[in-house]
Amino acid sequence: MTKTCDFAVIGAGVFGAWTAHCLRQSGASVVLLDAYSPANSRASSAGETRVIRMGYGPDELYMRWSMRSLRLWRSFFTKTGEDLFHPTGVLWISNDDDLYTRQMFDLVSKAGISCEAFSAEDLRRRWPQLVFEDAMWGVLEKESGVLMARRSVQALVKETVNNGTDLLTGAAVPPRDGRKLSEVRTTAGDAISADTFIFACGPWLPKLFPELLADRIFPTRQEVFFLGVPAGNNDFRAAKMPVWLHHMHPDRPYALPDIEGRGFKIAFDRHGPEFDPDNGSRVIGQASIDHLRSYLKQHIPVLQDAPIVETRVCQYENTWDGDFLIDRHPELENVWMVGGGSGHGFKHGPAVGEYVTARVMRNEAAEPRFSLASKQATRNRVIY
Repeated sequence: MTKTCDFAVIGAGVFGAWTAHCLRQSGASVVLLDAYSPANSRASSAGETRVIRMGYGPDELYMRWSMRSLRLWRSFFTKTGEDLFHPTGVLWISNDDDLYTRQMFDLVSKAGISCEAFSAEDLRRRWPQLVFEDAMWGVLEKESGVLMARRSVQALVKETVNNGTDLLTGAAVPPRDGRKLSEVRTTAGDAISADTFIFACGPWLPKLFPELLADRIFPTRQEVFFLGVPAGNNDFRAAKMPVWLHHMHPDRPYALPDIEGRGFKIAFDRHGPEFDPDNGSRVIGQASIDHLRSYLKQHIPVLQDAPIVETRVCQYENTWDGDFLIDRHPELENVWMVGGGSGHGFKHGPAVGEYVTARVMRNEAAEPRFSLASKQATRNRVIY
């Protein structure tokens, strides 16, 4: 079977789904291809929840993109009639040595984002279930919160398919060398012929373009825990606890309240070891559990012995500094690469879709930070 279209989007994660959605809304014919299925268990966009926050230290670009994306997410949910956003608030826990959070507070305040600063005493009084002896102050983004990730992507794909996008399942065969790509073939034997091909396949990008991206995109293993809170205890539900980020801690722990009965979610935002998204084991080992228990004992003592009701292993697909990669292939003139979510990309799906559409359909100005040329082989993460 051969499909013909204006645009082929390879990868039905949050970047690919929003790109297909925006292209289709602009009147283009679109085929969306995914190796497994939208928001499947191997995808970086899988899992129940993702945080959406406005704070990015002194980085105005991502703050603006978060603001825009939240509006678009909420507009989409209003259209579909299913609200998949929980306005829990997002709390940054900090100290006076943390310039990043101080700059973030100044920037979001100037942007008119609703936020509130708390002293260490305020934090202890407001959230007594949390113990942060190293905290000197905190910032609460009042209107930020949690997106139901898997369901949001699947709803978006359903919407764009209903609007005329074709959805195919199959793994793309790596493109061959040349000046222009005429078609993408799949391991299932299908083919897609398009004027423009957009590869938005996250941690699979280095597999499809190994010579170009093997040392520029770094997939890493990331572990997530869900804890069962004591029966009748509401201290870890959204009404009594926001999303929080223990920002000055070296492991950068972050946690989400118990939403829809899934449990209290906690993870460490440090980059794990290299990871294969197709074949990597997604079972968490005892050493990781022991590390979690040690952190809980110090900072959330009421949960130090709480049962682990679920674990997940996903992956980041990091660029060298955490900036996105959104650029044309340097040799294949009708091929674009969209990725580098780097652990913070999910929230920005709507802004990415708009940006890619503007670039490929109207040749609007490029953001230099997203260029392939800006990506280095060293690792120096500065975007959180």
